[in-house]
Amino acid sequence: MAVVSAEPERDCSLCPRLVSYRDENRAAHPDWFNGPAPSFGDPQARLLVMGLAPGRTGANRTGRPFTGDYAGALLFETLLRFGFARGQFLARPDDGLELTDCMVSNAVRCAPPGNKPTTQEENACRPFLTARIRALPKLRAIVTLGDVSRRNVLKALGAKASAAAPGHGVTTDIGPYRLFNSYHCSRLNTNTGRLTTEMFHAVFADVRTYLDA
Repeated sequence: MAVVSAEPERDCSLCPRLVSYRDENRAAHPDWFNGPAPSFGDPQARLLVMGLAPGRTGANRTGRPFTGDYAGALLFETLLRFGFARGQFLARPDDGLELTDCMVSNAVRCAPPGNKPTTQEENACRPFLTARIRALPKLRAIVTLGDVSRRNVLKALGAKASAAAPGHGVTTDIGPYRLFNSYHCSRLNTNTGRLTTEMFHAVFADVRTYLDA
């Protein structure tokens, strides 16, 4: 059985629709990253934060997860607040921000049209997610941002999508890992009040308490 890397190749061709979308963006914006956004953070991390997929003008443009679009502002501010990052987040990959004891990634590594990958694309990219989890030797906690992220992480761990209940603030132990569910830190969720800063902070406060116990 072939060994799957934790990070796709720069010109990964597994998903034709995503490749076509990547080519469109490369033609229109040759100065953008336009490729599978690599995971970002500490290879000895005990915490993995898992999003769904890169945003077109976010990680697809900058090459760093949650960098360049609104969601990253709340995420990285929270990681700084709870000691999982150091430096300053300026929404660009050369801002010097470092993650400590934490890695950030996405279940699907390439930007999908409309920010919505298909089930087939999620399935095709899942081996990279599984490999990413296995490549973190000290991993203990996984924060899933959004329900699709939750389901993909569960499947990557060999569990059923129903093995952990959905809902913000729900925690579930799966094997050696504790999963912490959160609503996604998107502009839509924060603007509508579905997710408040306090709610988001509460999830990471729970993670910090768990890791420091």
